[in-house]
Amino acid sequence: MHPTLFRSILVLLGFCFAFHERARSAPSQIPLPEVYFSPKGGCTEAIVREISKAKETILVQAYSFTSAPIAGSLVEANRRGVRVTAVLDKSNRAEKYSAADFLAHSHVATFIDAKHAIAHNKIIIIDATTVITGSFNFTKAGEESNAENLLILRSPALAVDYTSNFMAHKAHSEPYDGR
Repeated sequence: MHPTLFRSILVLLGFCFAFHERARSAPSQIPLPEVYFSPKGGCTEAIVREISKAKETILVQAYSFTSAPIAGSLVEANRRGVRVTAVLDKSNRAEKYSAADFLAHSHVATFIDAKHAIAHNKIIIIDATTVITGSFNFTKAGEESNAENLLILRSPALAVDYTSNFMAHKAHSEPYDGR
């Protein structure tokens, strides 16, 4: 092998090794999610904290929604000028302690998704950058009794996908004005 070619190959291999090592040690572009587990793992508190940071928009999809602290924080965000929209499962129409009535009567845009057997999403999208999701139902039992999980993900790209899905469900949902 020609010495110049050999040196070129060594330089190229060295560059590839250095690039590979730099890529392995570089911090991820997407921050690690915050993870919470119930019972009594702070899921509700984490959601309320994130809602309190919202500046522009909050999009909520929920199956079972009876948590007074979460509903209250959404109403408070709405009062301070954050555009809050909730799309809830049809069971919230008849649920005795559903947050649907509280939200609707507090001038939060509230919709019922009755197109599916159950609208089982549990999602909050904040300011098109933060996605809150997991099996955690927005209920007192979800916090205190059930084995559930919650992820808080900070990713504008992920928020775009979740927002697209949210808008598709909102499009076939009916406005809800409360009972």
